[in-house]
Amino acid sequence: MATINGARVGLYVVLWLFSAVLLGLTATRLHYTLRLPPGDPLNHGKSFYDPIVAELLVTSVLGMIWSSFIIHIIHRSYDYGRISTFAGELIGLMGLFALYLVGAAIASTYWGNLFWCHQYWQCRVLTVLVAFAWMCWVIVFILIFVSVMFAVANAAFFRPLHAQYDARDSYYNREPKRRRCGIF
Repeated sequence: MATINGARVGLYVVLWLFSAVLLGLTATRLHYTLRLPPGDPLNHGKSFYDPIVAELLVTSVLGMIWSSFIIHIIHRSYDYGRISTFAGELIGLMGLFALYLVGAAIASTYWGNLFWCHQYWQCRVLTVLVAFAWMCWVIVFILIFVSVMFAVANAAFFRPLHAQYDARDSYYNREPKRRRCGIF
């Protein structure tokens, strides 16, 4: 039977994968615009870059780092203080939420309707870039929803986000942890 942690890890894996694809798409776009051939009709062959593509690149890297960190905490059941609580997770997710929302919205404003130029590979790259930016935003939104619902239902905002704690044997109960080996 699936657990809430299994679902959250699955969503974080999907976020990591979507962020990796977005990283590749933004790197492709930056590579193209920073190395335009002299006769290219785009910007009259003068190299440039789109600031929103750079923002999406940084956001995708942050999304991959954050996903890896949270998967590590959930899978290994580590406690790193306040950053590994549900409140810490939600603060990080809110930051990613804002970054993905701004990036996807501005990219949609610039490149929302590129059907007229789908014969060119750069138009197809921009269309997929916008789609993956929105998909990352949706995954972050779902993760926020799931984490808030779990934290509210279990009054666990300041509990470890791996959700595998025993209130009698926890760092957060301010009692020393008991050793589980037979020596101590």
